[in-house]
Formats: sequence, structure tokens, C-alpha cells
Amino acid sequence: MCGIVAYLGDKEAQPLLLEGLRRLEYRGYDSSGIAVLNGKGLEITKRVGRIDQLERALNSHPLHGSLGISHTRWATHGKATDINAHPHTDASGKLAIVHNGIIENYGVLKKKLQDKGLQFRTETDTEVLAYLIGFHFDALDVETGNRLEMAVMEALREVTGTYGLVAVHQDQPDVMVGARRGSPLVLGIGQHEHFLASDTAAIAAHTQTVAHLRDFDVVTVDRQGYRLKSLTHNKAGLEISQINYDAGEADLGDFPHYMLKEIFEQTLSIQNAVRGRLNLEECTAQLGGLNLTPQELREIDRIVITGCGTALHAGLVGEYIIESLAHVPVEIDWASEFRLRNSPLDRRTLVLAISQSGETEDTLGALREAKRKGHRVLGICNNVASTLARETDGGVYMYAGPEISVAATKSFTSQVVIFVLLGLLLGRMRFLSASQGREMIAAIEALPDQITSILKQSDHIRRIAEKYRDIDSMLFFGRQMQYGIALEGALKMKEITYIHAEGHPTAELKHGIIALVDEKTPSVFLCPKDGAYDKNVNNMQQVKARKGSVIAVATEGDEDILQHADDVFYIPEAPEYTAPILSVIPLQLFAYHMAVILGRDVDKPRNLAKSVTVP
Repeated sequence: MCGIVAYLGDKEAQPLLLEGLRRLEYRGYDSSGIAVLNGKGLEITKRVGRIDQLERALNSHPLHGSLGISHTRWATHGKATDINAHPHTDASGKLAIVHNGIIENYGVLKKKLQDKGLQFRTETDTEVLAYLIGFHFDALDVETGNRLEMAVMEALREVTGTYGLVAVHQDQPDVMVGARRGSPLVLGIGQHEHFLASDTAAIAAHTQTVAHLRDFDVVTVDRQGYRLKSLTHNKAGLEISQINYDAGEADLGDFPHYMLKEIFEQTLSIQNAVRGRLNLEECTAQLGGLNLTPQELREIDRIVITGCGTALHAGLVGEYIIESLAHVPVEIDWASEFRLRNSPLDRRTLVLAISQSGETEDTLGALREAKRKGHRVLGICNNVASTLARETDGGVYMYAGPEISVAATKSFTSQVVIFVLLGLLLGRMRFLSASQGREMIAAIEALPDQITSILKQSDHIRRIAEKYRDIDSMLFFGRQMQYGIALEGALKMKEITYIHAEGHPTAELKHGIIALVDEKTPSVFLCPKDGAYDKNVNNMQQVKARKGSVIAVATEGDEDILQHADDVFYIPEAPEYTAPILSVIPLQLFAYHMAVILGRDVDKPRNLAKSVTVP
């Protein structure tokens, strides 16, 4: 959450910072701001609202200078207001910082500084951090050349919490200092210029040479280059890497919204997720990134899948897939709960941590808790340079490409197809025959064309969305592998339309949920032709008997479903383990079209941010 972009070079900083903020706006859009050192002092412009508001203010009063910091905010401490927006200054007004994360002991630090006579202007924890750094800066010898660096390090030694931050000071007009603990920060290295940012997306158009800071790293950038120190006794050192940047991947093209673009990209993202991972000769999957030998894979007695939100829903589908295909017990746990409770795990338990960004704070906390207990932890993520990728023992990259819309779509289906690959790999080691493996490979390879056929129904789905535009609530039901899709369909609906939506196991309908059924509350049933088909139809009849509307996701050619459903989204015939990948797509389109009809901000829904990097 929140986005940071900072620049030091020989160009005007403001245009580069604004461009970077726009590429990071999905991380937070409650407010934004820029601070620039103009040769005379520090100039700051901040505005509540979207970055357009900040840009209008800067058009009237541009900030000139080649050193600047900027921030787009998702509010944690303090309301979304101009004064609470970043950058924040210290008591002197000479130092400015931008900060992602949460300073947990800010109350104690604030009281300490107030006792020294300092008065605060905002409600934020970040202002306390700015004051603390400023206090240490003023206490240092004026002749100290690395004064800002030392002040940042002294202040951070008093801090409990998470931070990705950049600080500047007008008394050192050619220096910026960045630091990281628990919130990502990347150094971009260019020709006669350097960047600091919370995401490579902000700077990739200007440099593809980057270094990701580790926890407790402090980097000082000046006109001559950069130097790295650590707040711990660990030896400091940056690993320089190259990022592959395709500007077209981050452009809308002919699509009105990123969410729709990313829904339509699922034909390609699924291909990317399986490319090079299907072994036709041995009728299995090959996932070398797991860093586990066949013997070690055979010794796994239990799998725990942990994640948050959409990633957890993918894990729930994965639970059914792996247990069905490989007969390995699987448990799903919210990462926020796993990291805090004492979960009994035996020594043959494998932990799988899922996160699109690889920076989700709760998921990283769960990862670290599992490793602390000595368990092997693998990751599934979309960011090869993420914290999750660096801290896990191995894993599987999704290769889905940039996902900019806050509502996850293509990352979800990529995660589920990776669970299908894991089910194939583990299943072939245990119970699946070669012929069954070949059938699975054929089903996986059929997915892109099957997805394309579903996408052709977009206009049909939009017309159905128009029919339900005035509803206030919606129920989603699914059984077995489709239960996670019911949860995900409900999440997409509530995220971007603000319509109340709930996902449930279908059989739970009669255990209380049926009380919600009425003429104004439609129910969506995931009802493909599978082993639970007749039971699902029975539940649909129970809703119809109570005058509830029914929308069904059904298998192509199923004419009988029309007797029980008011509206139908059809998906191609597929085995139970790939059907969830197909059945979620009409629900993504349904939520998207409903949000557009209602005039919602599809890509930037209220109160949400793409990457949740605070606990």
C-alpha cells in the first residue's frame, strides 16, 4: 500500500515523479504529494484525492529542481486530507520524508518529542518519524558530511514497526536517504541519475538496472553515486539485477479499464503459467523451481496453504485439486491468523505461501513464522524480485505480467492453474496413471481456447448485469472445487460494485443462509456438469420456491438448467480440476459490467489498494 518515487539526477524531477506516481496509483489514491529541493529550499505540494488533483495544482505552480520525493497514499493513521498527505516535514520545515508502513511505537516517540517542546500538526505516524529524524539531524555536528544518513539511522534504531522511506534535507541539497524494513524499496540506477521507489513499475521506463533493498538496509544517494549501510550487524551489499520492461504491458491499449484488459489477457497468462512445465513424455508436470527432489516430494505428508484475499481463494481451490489428484491432506489458513497462532505442524508439512505481489505483509509474516519453526516454505507469486521470492526455499512464478487493476483477475487463474500443475506432479508420484496424466495435460492445454470462447460472451453478460443493476445484495454458491470460485465471485462483486455479496458452500443454503433469499436478492450458482450437479439443481429449486432469482454458471449444451435458472453463463465442458478456471471468468465479467453500469471506479475502488504491505 502507498507508493513512493524519488529522483536525483540532472533532469527536472517533477515530471518524472508525477509519471511514477501515476504508475503506482493502484497502491493508494487517497492523497498524493511532491517535495522538491529547488536550490533555495524545500517546496512541497500536496492534495487529497487522485493524482489529477495534484497535477492540477502543479500546473498552476510547478516545482523546479532535480532532487525530489513523492508519494501516493492509502490512509492508515489519520484521515485522507491535504495536511495528512505525504511528504511530511520535521519541526524546522527543512527535512521532508515519504513513508510506507506503520510506526507501531509512534505514540511513545511522539510523547518523547512533545516533552522536548515540539508541537505536531497532523494525526499521522509519519510526521512523528519526520520529527524524530529532524531531531537527530539537528543534534549532529554541522560539519558531518553524512549528517542526513546518520540522522535517519539514529532515528530508525528507536523505531518499532515497518517502513519504506526516503528523506531529504535542504541543508544537504544533493542527498537523499532511503531505508527499508518490511515495506519494499528499490534503487534504480541510471546514467547520471538514480531513483528510489516502492515498485519497479514506477521507474522501469527510465532504467532497468535495479537493486532491491533488504530489511534494515539504508542507502544514501548523492551526485556521485550511492552507498549502502545496514542497521544490523549484517554485511551490507546490494544485488544488482536487470528487469524486463515492456511498456505495452502497462498500457490500456483499446480497453476502457485495466480490469477488462487483464480479464482478456487470461488466455495469454495461462499459457505463460504452463509454458515449459508440461512433460509429455512422462505425462507429468515439471516444476524445477520447487528445489525439491522427487524423494523429498514423496515424503510430504501434509500441505498448508496460506495467503490473503483472492490468493487464499485460489488456495482453497488448490486444496480440493491437490487432495483429489494426489491424496495429500491440505489445510488452508488465512496468513493473518497463521502468523499469530501456534499451529501444530509436523516435520513433513510443506507450507505454500501465495501472493501476487510477493510483498503482502501478512503473508510474509506467515512465511517467516513457518521458517522460524523449521518448515520448508515454497512460494507462488508474480514478482521474481519480491520479498517472498527471496525468502522462500523455492516456488513457482506465475509470469502473468503486470496486474494493475486493484481487483485481481488473471493472477487468480494463474494461481489456480499452478495448483493444477502441482496436483499433476504430486498425483503422478502417487496415484495417477500415465494415461490420466496425458488426459490432464490435454485439459490444461485446452484452457486458452476455452477461455477465449467464454470471453466472447462479454456482451451477453453485460446485458444480464443491466437486468440486476438495482439490487443491493447477492449470494454466490459453489460445491467442492467451485466453493473457492463462489468466494472469489462474491469478492469481485463487493470490491468493485460495493454491492453486498457473500460466497457459501451450496449445501449451507438451508443452514441459515436461505433466510436472506427474497425477490431482491439474486443467487449465483456454480453448476457445471459434475458429480454435484443434481444436488446443485435441488438447491436452485429451493431458492426459486422462495421467489429468489437464480443465475447459473453451467456447462455448454446443458438445456435442462434453463428450467431452474433465470439467466445462464455457459462455460465449455471440462474436468473438475480445470472447470474452476473457466467458471470464474464469467463472474469476473459480471462484476466488471455491473461496476461500469453503476458508474464505479473499476480500477481504483474505494478504500482499497493493490498491495497490502501493512499488517
